[in-house]
Amino acid sequence: MKKKNIYLLSIVIFCLAIVGIIIKYNYKKQQDEHRQYVLLERKGALANSAEWKQVKHTSDSLLALIKDNPTDSKSQLRLAALYIQEARVTGNYAYYDIAAMKYIDDVLNLDSLNFNGLVFKSLIYMSQHHFADGLVVAHKAQQVNPYNAYVYGLLVDGNVEMGNYDTAVSYADRMVAVRPDLTSYSRVSYLREIFGDYPGSIKAMQMAVEAGGPGDEHTEWTRYQLANLYQKTGNYNKADTLYQMSLSMRPDYAYALAGLAQIAMASKDYSKAISLYQKADSVVDDNTIKEELVDAYLQSGQQSKADALSKEVIDELTANSQAAMANQNLGHYADRELAYDYLKIKDYDKALEHAMTEYNRRPNNIDVNETVAWCYYNKGDYAKAVPYINVALRTHSKNPILLSRAALIYFKSGNTQLAKNTIAETSLQNPYIDPELKIEAEKNLTSLN
Repeated sequence: MKKKNIYLLSIVIFCLAIVGIIIKYNYKKQQDEHRQYVLLERKGALANSAEWKQVKHTSDSLLALIKDNPTDSKSQLRLAALYIQEARVTGNYAYYDIAAMKYIDDVLNLDSLNFNGLVFKSLIYMSQHHFADGLVVAHKAQQVNPYNAYVYGLLVDGNVEMGNYDTAVSYADRMVAVRPDLTSYSRVSYLREIFGDYPGSIKAMQMAVEAGGPGDEHTEWTRYQLANLYQKTGNYNKADTLYQMSLSMRPDYAYALAGLAQIAMASKDYSKAISLYQKADSVVDDNTIKEELVDAYLQSGQQSKADALSKEVIDELTANSQAAMANQNLGHYADRELAYDYLKIKDYDKALEHAMTEYNRRPNNIDVNETVAWCYYNKGDYAKAVPYINVALRTHSKNPILLSRAALIYFKSGNTQLAKNTIAETSLQNPYIDPELKIEAEKNLTSLN
């Protein structure tokens, strides 16, 4: 009888614990549903701009309207759009993705076919690298409004990232037909680059820049992409001019600063590069800039600083990835980025683990296949790298880093002729090829020229 009572008491305690967890979860859920997300303060020059004052005024007005009327879908979507743009400007996607998604979900809970709500939700999924989810929502939005150009841009992006390149081209054609502007021209440019047409890519990106308003963040990001195309083709003077122009239009623009740092790296002025990367990092929260700063530290012989910053980046990306696994509204898939970060610290097993995790999500993407191939190369498994690098080359991309890696993989796996044919498509003198890769390529491939 005593054992039976103890058993019943245990069951009661267990049930009370479950009820407590449910109550706590529902309470937190209710708090999240009623929480108002406010703007975070900007950093550096961004905090002193006239644009920032206008953004804060608009945000305050929209928050007041939503507080008075929690079902004001128009204001909720305007606030979500503002937060999506603020994430681009500041790089603080971790906060603003959650903030924007909260208001988007409020709208979609009332109207599941709200077109703008679906478009914004797809856009956030894409920014978080939830590409398959983003495509599903973009297709739903297209069914609601098949005459909107922007939704075709999302379909382009999603199909590119999933490796459906021919499908992406067809959607880009439809996008340009509906609305030829900065967003459509830039996507045409990216697709031309993927298919190895650098002259055509540069022409389309130039058209995109000309279609935008000078100084606007979208325009200057596009100008940065144009400069980067010139870097890939070895024209660093033109790239430098474009970065300087961007800074004159948008002072202390982080990506223009990072672009100038890349040029300084190419000329081996590492102290200048470090200074520029640090300035860019003080303005915007972007792990890509931190990763490039790691390279600058490594090339300047500052191993301890490189290791410390690498650990910081890996910790942040890992936290984001873990959040993404638990809740797609909260985190950012970052396994491809983590693979390269682990390669920097020579943890090749961990790099391959993350590369394969990303590969399992999107096995047809050429960049993901390149990452897997390069992880196998660094592990010395050259034969295993070959099928992945073959897929990475299937669009005939002329990216000098991709071609250098591919030639090395073919050479090390014993296919000297294919290595020779591949390296002939680029120049080992192109400063876009990072120093370590260039040393490796010159050591093994110079005799093939």
